[in-house]
Amino acid sequence: MADGTAGTVGPIVVDLGKTKRKAIKSLKRGRGKLMAEVDEVVATVAANLGAEAQGKELVPVVIVYRQRDKKRRGRWPLGL
Repeated sequence: MADGTAGTVGPIVVDLGKTKRKAIKSLKRGRGKLMAEVDEVVATVAANLGAEAQGKELVPVVIVYRQRDKKRRGRWPLGL
């Protein structure tokens, strides 16, 4: 980079799969199996970047979501 700005690292998306509510609470507190998995992924990415990761702080962003069922279309027949 000729202008002296630091390069950017693209987003790292980690799918933790279906998890229990208790595990998510532990993750929010920075503990548990899920936090260990996130730390492992961040360490792996830092190792893969090598010298490019020097002087950069990799910050994991974890998004927890619940996929809802599709809404049912249509209604029962009104004549019943």
